[in-house]
Amino acid sequence: MIAYIGSDISIGFSRMPPSTAVPTTSAAAPKPSGLAATWTKLWPYLWPHGRPDLQRRVFLAFGLLLVAKGVTMVTPFAFKWATDALVAVTGSAGQGAEAAATSGSWLWKAPILLTAIYGVTRILMAVLTQMRDGLFAKVAMHAVRNLALQAFEHMHRLSLRFHLERKTGGLTRVLERGREGIEELSRLVVLTLVPTILEFILVLGLLAWEFNWIYSAVVFVMVVVYLAYTYKATQWRISIRKQMNDSDTDANTKAVDSLLNYETVKYFGAEQRETARYDRSMERYEKASTQTYTSLAVLNAGQAVIFSIGMAIVMVLAARDIMAGRASIGSFVLVNAMLVQLYIPLNFMGMLYREIKQALIDIDDMFAIIERNPEIQDKPSAKPLQVAEGVVRFEDVHFSYIPERPILKGVSFEVPAGHTVAIVGPSGAGKSTISRLLFRFYEPTSGRILIDGQNVAEVQQASLRKVIGMVPQDTVLFNDTIGYNIQYGRWDATPEEVREAARLAQIDRFIGLLPEGYDTPVGERGLKLSGGEKQRVAIARTILKAPPILVLDEATSALDTFTEKEIQDALDRVSRGRTTLVIAHRLSTVIGADEIIVLDQGRVVERGDHASLLSHGGVYAAMWNRQREADQARETLKRTEEEERSPESVAG
Repeated sequence: MIAYIGSDISIGFSRMPPSTAVPTTSAAAPKPSGLAATWTKLWPYLWPHGRPDLQRRVFLAFGLLLVAKGVTMVTPFAFKWATDALVAVTGSAGQGAEAAATSGSWLWKAPILLTAIYGVTRILMAVLTQMRDGLFAKVAMHAVRNLALQAFEHMHRLSLRFHLERKTGGLTRVLERGREGIEELSRLVVLTLVPTILEFILVLGLLAWEFNWIYSAVVFVMVVVYLAYTYKATQWRISIRKQMNDSDTDANTKAVDSLLNYETVKYFGAEQRETARYDRSMERYEKASTQTYTSLAVLNAGQAVIFSIGMAIVMVLAARDIMAGRASIGSFVLVNAMLVQLYIPLNFMGMLYREIKQALIDIDDMFAIIERNPEIQDKPSAKPLQVAEGVVRFEDVHFSYIPERPILKGVSFEVPAGHTVAIVGPSGAGKSTISRLLFRFYEPTSGRILIDGQNVAEVQQASLRKVIGMVPQDTVLFNDTIGYNIQYGRWDATPEEVREAARLAQIDRFIGLLPEGYDTPVGERGLKLSGGEKQRVAIARTILKAPPILVLDEATSALDTFTEKEIQDALDRVSRGRTTLVIAHRLSTVIGADEIIVLDQGRVVERGDHASLLSHGGVYAAMWNRQREADQARETLKRTEEEERSPESVAG
């Protein structure tokens, strides 16, 4: 019996999937804070205030736990009583028919009745355990949901710097493993660890009461040695598993990165290279996984040896007591059944320790994100931004992403209400940084940014971003429908308002030609749409938002000349009557701006309208001439190619 159960448990272990790796983020991985500390953080979610229904479930689950363990302890005794009754019946039957007749029918019915009781106790034990698990499941999953929601919400509050430094695959794995860790820890502690400790105490007490303290002492020493060996072997296995987990994370990150850059892979014909990179990670994962399963065999074998020795000693003690007349045959069966029953949860101690430790790491990763303070926070005295005119003003703004490399060096300008001001300059001049500071993704190192005289650093971020609309250069859409992406600009907009925004953005005719219309899926990041179509969707949702202040961050620089002209017409209509800040690469798109500000190496070097800047003959004029020359060269090349393809050219 013992050998069979041990083998069965070992097989169960070998089929368990390896625990997934702990993902890395830009910050160093937090050191696990221990079961008690993590459980303290987790307890408010497992005992949620304001949810008496869940609190009742916790009480009922623990009540069922106690009853189930009581029934578990009765089960071996029922086995003992049935065995003793059978021995008595067998002895009575050996005395002949006359003795059997005088013994009465009760003696003959007792073994069957006691065997039935044994069966009933086993059924009760299983049913009560499953009822306990079912009752506690809602409590555990409620905690999972609340913590995952809190972590997801907090991720959106963290700064842009955090999200620029993160790895997409790694951060989503933190959330995924954190959810799994909460579920695993609550299940293992409440449904496995606590019942096992309780059962161990009951076994020691019953052995001392039914036999004597020597039995309890032997079992106690066996369990201590068993747990010590399990701890040492599991610690050894954890280092192996860490290698496997690191390989798993590396493979997952490479897979996500490669699939997100699917087009780039195709452009450069790098499928084999990407496959080879992924295979190198999977090769390391294969090697570490093999070592993990080999070490599992060593762990299970050692556990079986220690337990078998301890059980053999207890069985010898029981046999000696039976031979001395101090115990019955049923006591021999009782000891065996009780220890076999204890062996099952004990065999899970290695897995329990490892999984609890892994769950602690995963939960600590999630708590590390939840407890990480956002770089940009509203001040306690922050009030909603009140916009009457929409005047934007930068006053001596300095900024650097890292102290060693300043980006903006004393930038000052004003965008009057209803006017359009363009920011131009060479790459790296700090143009896009201005829009990030205006949205308050970062704080200036020094200087102020004002909207209608209110310092944006002293107002609520939500109110600030509510009054600013953005049309970026690289429009990324949600993997949903066109209608969803337009309505994202203002979620309470009516279908009529969504269609009107699409009309103003000049995309309604295109949508009307689609079989599914506004319900057409756009694909991941909007890849099913062309660049111009994506830009029009971005314009439409900005129109729907109806902000008093508009930021156009190189909104047409990635488009062809024909599409650029159409998009520019739509942008001109959107910006009419709004305070508009245009960050431009192509100077032809800002000719009509009320003022053009030229940035170079983080400083304002020129400002004025298009004509005055050209006449000045400075940085702007040089940029304009270079772009004109490049445009003329492209036109000449295009015209030459068309002439070469013309019928007259072919005939000649």
